[in-house]
Amino acid sequence: MLFPSPAAREKVPKADEGLFRGGKPACPHPALSRTREREKTEPMTEILVLYYSRNGKTAQLARLVARGVEEIDGMKARVRSVPPVAPVTEVSAPPEPDDGAPYVTRDDLRECAGLLIGSPTRFGNMAAPLKHFLDSTVTEWVSGTLAGKPAGVFTSTSTQHGGQETTLVSMMLPLLHHGMLIVGIPYTEAALNRTTGGGSPYGASHVSGTSDQHAISTDERELARVLGRRVADVAKRLGRGA
Repeated sequence: MLFPSPAAREKVPKADEGLFRGGKPACPHPALSRTREREKTEPMTEILVLYYSRNGKTAQLARLVARGVEEIDGMKARVRSVPPVAPVTEVSAPPEPDDGAPYVTRDDLRECAGLLIGSPTRFGNMAAPLKHFLDSTVTEWVSGTLAGKPAGVFTSTSTQHGGQETTLVSMMLPLLHHGMLIVGIPYTEAALNRTTGGGSPYGASHVSGTSDQHAISTDERELARVLGRRVADVAKRLGRGA
């Protein structure tokens, strides 16, 4: 069998890049993206921190989580957001938000070594914009883009018993369907035993108050960073085969 020269291979469309590797034909399998990721010579080092925030507190948690990620040597945080949704869309959202993190893309999911997602609570569930985005990741689910990667979750609520833990669990469910490895916060973290606000074994959280009057507490800040560090550390260990 004859194979194209290197110059000819450079002209192969992107969707067909997996057909020729090292002079051998690759199997045209639906999980081709997983094969490409495994064949990369350098491990992925970026953790995707993805969030939706209405009043800014979840965005603040996202930045703290990202800070924790970058406390692990060699790991970086890629912070992204999702656009708002409405029952009837009259005007399309701009391709980039006026402020805050850029909107997430499919490449962000493919290129990340791990994922951290955050949302305020809506009746004990994640907010619709984040759910809408996750519902659109069928292609990534079929191809196994996120399978085997670590993940964590974080949230913010107005009241102490406003549904923090159920919201955190609601975000875990689609990640489990994607085959991700859920990372929580153990009680060996002193701040989890001290906190009188947010924070749970299921993930990082914040209690903002009914008028959004509470700043993120010292313990809440620490637990958010802990979550980021833990996901990044697991991703780093997986990437080097530890």
